[in-house]
Amino acid sequence: MLYIMQNCVYEFGKSIYINLTNECSNSCDFCIRNFKEGVGGSELWLDHEPSAAEVEAELEKRDLASYDGAVFCGFGEPTCAFDRLLEVAAWLKARGVSTRLNTNGQANLICGTTDAAERLAPVMDSVSVSLNASSAEKYQATCHSRFGEKGYAAMLDFVRDCVRAGIDTTVSVVDLIGEKEVEECGRIAASLGAKYRVRPAIEADSDY
Repeated sequence: MLYIMQNCVYEFGKSIYINLTNECSNSCDFCIRNFKEGVGGSELWLDHEPSAAEVEAELEKRDLASYDGAVFCGFGEPTCAFDRLLEVAAWLKARGVSTRLNTNGQANLICGTTDAAERLAPVMDSVSVSLNASSAEKYQATCHSRFGEKGYAAMLDFVRDCVRAGIDTTVSVVDLIGEKEVEECGRIAASLGAKYRVRPAIEADSDY
């Protein structure tokens, strides 16, 4: 069967992005994949889960030194492909590439472990975790984790673990959650010892 390389690797801004999976433990109301096929002209729905070797082969075609770094972020939750994520991240680190993970923070529940942050620490320079709500109830109402409200608690624990493991850790929210929620989430970020970022929500009619 003829294999056509899909967008398991794509460019956005000044970074190279790695799209490992379509799978996600959340189904967020505001997720871009609800109304777009990709970002920046790159279609991101995968027809199969790429192996680490496939991703690395595609990365080898690029001048990695020309990018600010590599970001694990696609149409799915990267930690749903945790072993492949670790393998590709180690491959990048061995070549001097800065690495970042964008995640919903539910890696321990997804993988059935308690040490996801510790395993990430040797190969991941920074982590950005989507917070998006000030309580488990509000989080579940918009993010619809398959783990129920346990997903929120696991996400907070993951943030603490990443900070403790020495990973540069940011929690983020989308600006559409309202001013009071943005402020409360900022206080939660501070209590976790993480940086805080408010990011604009992507609209259906945007050029993103």
